[in-house]
Amino acid sequence: MSTKAIMNVQGFLDSVGVTKRVAELRPREAIFRQGDPATDILYIQNGTVKISVSNKTGKEAVLEILAPGNFLGEGCLTRQPFRTTTATAVTSSTVLLIEKKEMIRALRVAHGLSHSFITYALARSIRLEEGLVDQLFNSTEKRLARTLLLLAHYGKEGQPQKLLPKISQSMLAEMVGTTRPRVNIFMNKFKKLGFIHYNGGLHVDSSLLSVVLNE
Repeated sequence: MSTKAIMNVQGFLDSVGVTKRVAELRPREAIFRQGDPATDILYIQNGTVKISVSNKTGKEAVLEILAPGNFLGEGCLTRQPFRTTTATAVTSSTVLLIEKKEMIRALRVAHGLSHSFITYALARSIRLEEGLVDQLFNSTEKRLARTLLLLAHYGKEGQPQKLLPKISQSMLAEMVGTTRPRVNIFMNKFKKLGFIHYNGGLHVDSSLLSVVLNE
């Protein structure tokens, strides 16, 4: 979401007097865990949040990485009694916690907020669907390139965030569905081709799109 859109959402919440709490989170701190009661919806003001799911043996799969302007835990609005995923801060993060009943009231009276939320929900649904197709049909190299571009916000409103938040190769491997050594191989390849470079962090160049678009 663009900075303007983030400000609009927060403005809508303030305009209807939504009761909310602010949570300051440290890196790797859980916001909620799979199986917790789904009592509120959250809105990311600052930082980066990982959404993951675990099976009965404890194996974890990373579903997506969310940036400022994203909601999470919205399943509670559909009468979902328990969290189906785990949300964890990747970097130091600030989130707003809004009780379910407060969010429902806000969506009913603030048409601008309702429009922004519906647009967000549809965009997220499309992104998750594209991720599933990507996982089923595309190569590891193409999946990794798409993941890096998504993290850099290419294709979204506003300017891309070329400097990515600090994300380990192990986490990238979980998101892509491969091993860390294979991620390392392709990251080195992308670096040699000039698609990415390291200078105070990981920078993603728009030329990486060529990997995704190449059939």
